[in-house]
Amino acid sequence: MTYRKLPLASLIVNPANDRHGELENETAAIAQLFAAQEPHMRNLAKDLVNKGEVFEPPLVFPSGDKYIVADGNRRTTCLKLLANPRRAPTVELQQFFADLKPKWPGTFPDKLECRVEADRDRVDDILFRRHTGVQGGIGQSTWNDRMKTNFVVRTGKGGGLNVADEIEKLLKEAKLLPGRKIPRSNLNRLLSAETLRNRLGISVRKGKLDIIRDRAETLSTLHRVANDLASRTITLEQIWDTEAKLAYIDGLDTEGVLPKVMPKSGAKPLPSPAPAPGPSHVPPRPAPAPPRPQAWPHLIPDVNYGITWPAHLQRHRAIWEELQYKLELSEEPNAISVLLRVLLELSIENYVKRAQPTGVQEADKLSRKAAKVAADLHTKGKIDKKYLGAINKLQQGEGIVSIDTLNRYVHSPNFSVSPEHLKMLWETLADFVVHCLTA
Repeated sequence: MTYRKLPLASLIVNPANDRHGELENETAAIAQLFAAQEPHMRNLAKDLVNKGEVFEPPLVFPSGDKYIVADGNRRTTCLKLLANPRRAPTVELQQFFADLKPKWPGTFPDKLECRVEADRDRVDDILFRRHTGVQGGIGQSTWNDRMKTNFVVRTGKGGGLNVADEIEKLLKEAKLLPGRKIPRSNLNRLLSAETLRNRLGISVRKGKLDIIRDRAETLSTLHRVANDLASRTITLEQIWDTEAKLAYIDGLDTEGVLPKVMPKSGAKPLPSPAPAPGPSHVPPRPAPAPPRPQAWPHLIPDVNYGITWPAHLQRHRAIWEELQYKLELSEEPNAISVLLRVLLELSIENYVKRAQPTGVQEADKLSRKAAKVAADLHTKGKIDKKYLGAINKLQQGEGIVSIDTLNRYVHSPNFSVSPEHLKMLWETLADFVVHCLTA
């Protein structure tokens, strides 16, 4: 642990801050901090100016010739915007920081004392023990459930089962341990999300590690990953964020290293025979009907769709979570209909950009793009012929379940929004949207 005065310009507001999840760059991170808690950010900026100092040095780690802020991003952001108000995300905030800067007592600092930690595992251990007390935005803000989840998904810490330990046990039993010691913290970080574990053939269920694909192929894959980490072929810096983890696992997929998905068994258990009635047989009383579960009030059901959210899907994720957890069908059908249309279009554009299917033109209407993307998914074996037909039918303007319906929800002043129609649209589009997001 060392404390150093670093140039403010050398500090990078963390695009992978657990407060918001991974974003594409520092500018997006600054904008998100204000979008999520602008009153707190304003209060903090005023407090910094009133006191003329930062009471707790930010925690940073080196990245090239810069330093990423691991903790203290709100303080660092306020100082950066005081130094350069034009970097604030809105005109109002630019004016706010421009008016505030002259009130700083004395000379505004161009350097900031920081705690520098080169060991990123130690950085995460420090973060895990912090974040208590709000004080109206001046003190450190307590992480909410989503922020804690972001931390666990990014680092693999605090998630219950130690996945690396369990994998090491499996490899030891199969006599497949690499020659060098496995860096467990790196393995936990790599496999911190269920979707990533599933691609390697494993799953964490009810506090246990299960193999969900062919056992021999899965063990072979885990041996390769463990060996890559143990030999330092893959280092912490190369699996630091979601994009990097996906790039590594996609590379294994391209090499044919990942285990194949096992076919689902169609066999069904036979029902137990009913007891033969006898002279004194008394039919058992029927069990009381279980209480009907309360209907999920949002458009997207509360299930895990297996999406890993890298930085370039930040907007997509925000819309998805509004549709899955915030907007209620009975109260905000108009907002839901518009956001569903936006989510579909952004998802298709993501697929076009990432997978680059042939024949898609910039001038194509959304329905034509959807059909061409669906054809590409079918060619690659991602969807079957029946589902391809269902997506192609979305081009038919007269259908209730169609892209024309979504367009009318957005543009027609006389088109009535129906929650039931929205549900039907989502049931049709769900798999298609997920494929587009996971391209």
